[in-house]
Amino acid sequence: MYYIGIDVGGMSIKGGLTDGDGKLLYTDTVVTAGAYTEEHTISEDIHKLTAKLIEGAGIDEKELKGIGIGQAGSIDSERGIIRYWNNIPMENVHVREEMAKYHKAPVFIDNDANVAALGEYRFGSGKGYDNLIFVTLGTGVGSGIIIDGKIFRGVEGAGAEAGHMVIMAGGERCNCGRRGCWEAYASASALIRQTKAAIAAHPESAMARIAEEAGEVNGITAFKAAKEGDEAAKAVVDKYIDYVGEGLVSLANIFRPRAFLIGGGISKEGEYLTAPLQHKLDTENFGSKFNPEVVVKPAILRNDAGILGAVALAMQGTDN
Repeated sequence: MYYIGIDVGGMSIKGGLTDGDGKLLYTDTVVTAGAYTEEHTISEDIHKLTAKLIEGAGIDEKELKGIGIGQAGSIDSERGIIRYWNNIPMENVHVREEMAKYHKAPVFIDNDANVAALGEYRFGSGKGYDNLIFVTLGTGVGSGIIIDGKIFRGVEGAGAEAGHMVIMAGGERCNCGRRGCWEAYASASALIRQTKAAIAAHPESAMARIAEEAGEVNGITAFKAAKEGDEAAKAVVDKYIDYVGEGLVSLANIFRPRAFLIGGGISKEGEYLTAPLQHKLDTENFGSKFNPEVVVKPAILRNDAGILGAVALAMQGTDN
C-alpha cells in the first residue's frame, strides 16, 4: 500500500509518495497559482502533482490507500474544506469533494501546523510522546497540539492558534490586528525586527558587521554574533529566548505535554536555543518541582515535515 502527502505553500505545492512505513519513494513539486477561480481551483493543481507522483513512483493507483494534505489557513478537516486562506485568497473550497473527481483513495486535509505536529509525532522527534506541542518559529508562530496521539483542533478545527495568545498586554501590534501576541515577539520576523533595532543602537557591534557581510539581517544574525561574544547580540538573543519561553510556560501550564518540539529555521541553533528554554520550563512551570518534566527538543523532519505530516494524516485517517 502507498500514501501521498501534499504540502501546500504560497509559492509551491510539494508532494511525496511513501510506502506503508512512511519511507519517501518519490517527491515532486508544482508551482502554486497566484490566484484561483472557480474555473481553476487549487484542487486541480494538487491533482496534477498527485498524478506526477504516481507516475514517477511507477505504482498502480489502485494501490494508493490515502492522500493527506497540509494547508495553511482555517481548515474544516471534518468536511474537507478550506474555509479561508489569506496568502492566496480563497474561501470555502471543497477540496475533498473536488479531489474525489480524480481519485478513489480517500482524501484528508488539515491545517499545516497540525499536520507537521502529527508528522513529528509519527516519524520525527515526537516518537514516544503521545502528548506534545509542536511550535514553529517562522514568519509567524505556528502550533500543533497532539493529545493522546490525536490532533487537537478545537471547535470545527479553528483552535490551536497559540501564536495569537497575548504575552504582553498592549504590546507590539500583531498581523492579526491585536497587540502583544506571542507571534509579535517570538516569530523569526520579530527576531529580525529586534535585531535591526539593536544594530541601529550598536552600529559597532558584531551584529552590524555580520549583517553587512551577509547583505541582510536574518534570523541567525544575532545568534551568530552572540556566539562570537558580542554583548549586544547576547542581549537580543536572551530577550528573544525569554519571549519564546513565556509562551511555552503558559502552554505547559494549560496542557502539560510531555514535550515541546521546536521547528522553523531558528531550531537549527540546537541547544543554544533549547537549553535556556528547558531551564525556563524547569524553573517557572506551575509546581515544577512536583509535576512531570516537559522536555524541549528541536523538530527533526525540517523540509519534509509537511509532506510526512500529510502522509501521517492519511495513515491515521485510514487507521494504518
